[in-house]
Amino acid sequence: MPDAFADHPTDTFPATDRGLAAYTTLRLGGPAGTMTTAVKTDEAVATVRKATSEGRPILVLAGGSNVVIGDAGFAGEVLLLRNRGVEVVAEDAGEVVVRVAAGEPWDDFVAYAVRNSWSGVECLSGIPGSAGATPIQNVGAYGQEVAHTVEAVHAYDRLADEQLVMTPEECRFGYRASVFKHNDRYLVTAVDFRLARQDLSAPIRYAELARRLGVEAGDRVPLEQARQTVLKLRAGKGMVLDPEDRDTWSVGSFFTNPVVSAEFFAELTAARGEIPNWPGADGTVKVPAAWLIEQAGFSKGFAGTGVAISTKHTLALTNRGGGDTAALLDLARTIRDGVQERFGIELHPEPVLVNCDL
Repeated sequence: MPDAFADHPTDTFPATDRGLAAYTTLRLGGPAGTMTTAVKTDEAVATVRKATSEGRPILVLAGGSNVVIGDAGFAGEVLLLRNRGVEVVAEDAGEVVVRVAAGEPWDDFVAYAVRNSWSGVECLSGIPGSAGATPIQNVGAYGQEVAHTVEAVHAYDRLADEQLVMTPEECRFGYRASVFKHNDRYLVTAVDFRLARQDLSAPIRYAELARRLGVEAGDRVPLEQARQTVLKLRAGKGMVLDPEDRDTWSVGSFFTNPVVSAEFFAELTAARGEIPNWPGADGTVKVPAAWLIEQAGFSKGFAGTGVAISTKHTLALTNRGGGDTAALLDLARTIRDGVQERFGIELHPEPVLVNCDL
């Protein structure tokens, strides 16, 4: 892995006959208008600035792991963000602040952090996509989320035409949300993470992971043990990319876990019986979407036309190789409507939808 930021030319070329499926983990999506590949941060900013000044729409893609692109594609400019690099910008005996270029593959960085005994992101192992996408989604898994370790987000503000360094408070992190999500005002160019310098993981918060590790919640384990266990758990659910495994041709979890009021949840359990849950913010209750989907009659492998629920995990909607975006969204609507009818809870998509809608 490079330890300084890449500095290479940017290539721009017409892409009207080129499908965006090649740049997404779903392997779905129609053509782009113009496509630019930027491996230099300044060139990425210049590309966005130019498109903005000319009034042209622009779509930024890095890992393509959390986006659903319509079959008509994207008629504007697509920027493939490929800047790379990891740089230590501050450190002391107990902590390190690491600046990661937005185009750096996320799991490469996690592996690098574990090798260097930097603790705080090990339970986010195996998540596809780029480092720059993680604050947009406030990516989280197995009891960790990037909001726990983000020190700052470097971004280009299209409206103000300036480059910013944004604090976690300015990022307005929430459950799978931030100021960046569903908002094309900002181009994330790099992220600073504050990590602990130690050989042990952060306290294990997630019950399933604790059971697999054979420890109690709140215990710590060696970083590599945490990483390898998470990778095995994710692989068992089809959540680690594998070109030969159609269960991984997905965006990961398609729906977020719904958050409901305590009053609604009490009424629901009175009518439906015991329902798995865990506490949400401000007295709310979070309900697992995967459980709702299964209980509404949609089991693993439930199929549409060329698409299906993963055979390994109910929350992943997959392209089986012959599907298109329209079929995937039809399947998502069927599931959403079925859960709404049975439980009165509306599921919301986790990925960004581009030129398509539920």
